[in-house]
Amino acid sequence: MLDKIGEPGSSKATFFDLLGVEKIRELVERFYGVMDTDPRASGIRAMHPADLTSAREKLFMFLTGWTGGPQLYIERYGHPRLRMRHMPFAIDESARDQWMYCMIKAMNDIGVDEAVMVKLGEALWGVADFMRNREG
Repeated sequence: MLDKIGEPGSSKATFFDLLGVEKIRELVERFYGVMDTDPRASGIRAMHPADLTSAREKLFMFLTGWTGGPQLYIERYGHPRLRMRHMPFAIDESARDQWMYCMIKAMNDIGVDEAVMVKLGEALWGVADFMRNREG
């Protein structure tokens, strides 16, 4: 199955094809649930506002498009410019790793297929690592 994962627009299945919109919504909800309650994510939680409603919706819209589904984020906000939008926050290896911890835990908690979780985790790690703007 995973050897058939391709880029959006290719004839291969995308992560969106494998997960679907409801699973992406569930993933985002669980991701922020972990971030909001797990002490191991306290550093990255502190970078977010008390009310996570907007963050939840933006991540859902971004992930929907990034995984190969409708480009909801781009339609509403334009190009994500992820690195630029994250520059005000001190993102180091610890922040990256906390973000990934929340994402992997969320995928596991909602029952994403293990092989999909590994491939999606690898892809997301590349994005999370690209967000780093501080040493350490």
